[in-house]
Amino acid sequence: MGVHDGIRYESEARLFGMPLVCIAMGPDSATGQNSGIARGFIAIGNVAVGFLAIGGLAVGFLAIGGGALGFIAIGGGAAGGLAVGGTAVGVCAIGGSVVGIITIGGGILSL
Repeated sequence: MGVHDGIRYESEARLFGMPLVCIAMGPDSATGQNSGIARGFIAIGNVAVGFLAIGGLAVGFLAIGGGALGFIAIGGGAAGGLAVGGTAVGVCAIGGSVVGIITIGGGILSL
């Protein structure tokens, strides 16, 4: 580990072949990653991919982050079935600037 390495954790327990919990934040000198990429059933990281994904960029069934893409997406920019965010695009979209079939927000484009 380098002096400026981030946080890395991966549970031994697995679900559908993925770690149950994966946390990856910050750089990793061992792999050369500049930011943490977490992949797991529960993923937490700079970039998170999982059933429950929490991160700067989150992709998952339930995605929470600055940028979120998922069936349920909550974030600054959110896209998904139910999208909640500053900018939200989805079947049901709630936020400041929204695009969707069912919309609630300030600037709305209802399809």
